[in-house]
Amino acid sequence: MRANYLTRILLAMVMVCCVSASSAQKRHIRVAAAADLQTVMPEIARAFEAQTGTSVDVAYGSSGNFYAQIQNGAPLDVFFSADNEYTKKIEQSGLAEPNSEIIYAAGKIVLWMPSTSKCNPERDQWKCLQKPGVKKIAIANPEHAPYGRAAVAALRNGGIYEEIKEKLVYGENISQAAQFAQSGNAQAAILAYSLALSPALRGGKRWEIPAELYPRIEQGAVVLKSSKDKTAAQDFVKFVTQGPGREIMAKFGFALPAAP
Repeated sequence: MRANYLTRILLAMVMVCCVSASSAQKRHIRVAAAADLQTVMPEIARAFEAQTGTSVDVAYGSSGNFYAQIQNGAPLDVFFSADNEYTKKIEQSGLAEPNSEIIYAAGKIVLWMPSTSKCNPERDQWKCLQKPGVKKIAIANPEHAPYGRAAVAALRNGGIYEEIKEKLVYGENISQAAQFAQSGNAQAAILAYSLALSPALRGGKRWEIPAELYPRIEQGAVVLKSSKDKTAAQDFVKFVTQGPGREIMAKFGFALPAAP
């Protein structure tokens, strides 16, 4: 009986040690993601963790702000930018793993209005922004947000910018512009297609703005030199660009480049 008791104690101790070792060895990466990825990246992170066991912490914000933070030594593993110019600059400055910069998607923009709006943007397009009831139009700040620059370009090429520029209100990033529209502080917004598909906004009215009206929003990812687990970071980028993440990106309205 005493031998059996000791055996059970030893087995329990072995199991505790195994669990502790497994917990200690669990891989973990930190991802900086552009604000337009708030709807899609959580699903991608969950799928990646389910497949690999690697947990993913994601912070969202302006691509320009993340670029500045990375230059100042932010402890990150991967950067998913809404503008591949930032990821190119990071690689050129030596802050990224060599040859790790890659295009993972191209963004699209939509004119979004609440479901209660009397104007139908899919039918009336830019005319909706000329309505007297539209006092404010939310866009991302074009100074550091690629979706903001795309919105201004589309308005200019649509021949309406000068007429409505006084109505424009700027969000720090595209997510904040969406919040302005969702809260009713703006009666219209030019948003990333992906955010228009979020639960809070998908019930609204939208018109997909023709791609020829704005520069292509090529979105780049890069593995950073500061990464503490470069293999896991590279695996995550590959998951997005070559694996199941591609289908998830497409589901949320992103255009996809040819798989590498």
